[in-house]
Amino acid sequence: MNSTYEVERHKAPLPADDVQQVMSLIEAAASVDGLRPLSEHATLHLRHGGDEHITHYIVRDRRGIVGYLHLDLTDLVAGPSAEIVVTPAARNHGVGSALLTAALQHTADGRFRLWAHGDAPSAQHLADRMGFHRERVLWQMRRSLYAPVPDVPLPAGVALSEFDAIRDEAEWIELNRRAFAHLPDQGRWSVQDLRIRTAEPWFDPRGLLIARDATGAMVGTHWTKVHGAHSHGEHVHDAIGEVYVLGVDPQFRGSGLGRALTVAGLQHLRAQGLGSVMLYVDGDNAAAVGLYTAVGFSHWDTDVMYRRDEAVGKNRETPA
Repeated sequence: MNSTYEVERHKAPLPADDVQQVMSLIEAAASVDGLRPLSEHATLHLRHGGDEHITHYIVRDRRGIVGYLHLDLTDLVAGPSAEIVVTPAARNHGVGSALLTAALQHTADGRFRLWAHGDAPSAQHLADRMGFHRERVLWQMRRSLYAPVPDVPLPAGVALSEFDAIRDEAEWIELNRRAFAHLPDQGRWSVQDLRIRTAEPWFDPRGLLIARDATGAMVGTHWTKVHGAHSHGEHVHDAIGEVYVLGVDPQFRGSGLGRALTVAGLQHLRAQGLGSVMLYVDGDNAAAVGLYTAVGFSHWDTDVMYRRDEAVGKNRETPA
């Protein structure tokens, strides 16, 4: 095993050629593994330059870039978060270990989180070897859109409309903050975060549903997404819908609004001619899993977040 790779560290946005090489690396990994190795959050930072809290780590060999790590230092409470991708031809040669070791050396303390998409044995092995433990399990759930979609009425006085940036942008950000106060990665979105996503080719304002109560206040949202309907070279599957963001004002929880919004989004995706829909949810969120199961979703795949504790990290800094 070669563990002597030189790791490059980039704080500024990557040059366009490097971005293209990393995107090609992602495609190669996705084609072999059948899933995306980086989250949308990390991919958008890569493509658009990210922000001052993002650091890119790269390993090259004679073929070009063969390994990439995305490090996000935004969350000062939970600690740094990383995602790694290694081209299939360079796996099992220490590239992942070299990237992770370099990132660990540039963090302020022993707190460190590592996302593994798909819960592959290789990721488990790397995490264990580097002193990480499993902390969070994220389920991917799926549902056929050929199966009947139930008709669930909205709570009394609530009406739906499609997203209008001029009218809804600021209020949507505030609703998102309230709805996801327990999930900082989602709840801290800024207007810029929203605009980056609404500028993406997949965005369709008709698929971003807004719920308002009788006073006109925004009380819920269901943002649907379609993967694979656009030719970016970023997809390895047929078009599939997604329950992208489902948020309900805390005051409306238990009213049935969440289920009604879910179904309204499913009906919208079905009307686009799609055959299936996916979503991500924390595996231990019994209420959300129950809601999605009740409208026909079932567990499809698993992502895992590993955490390294400071005490453990100090004893296990050198990878095998």
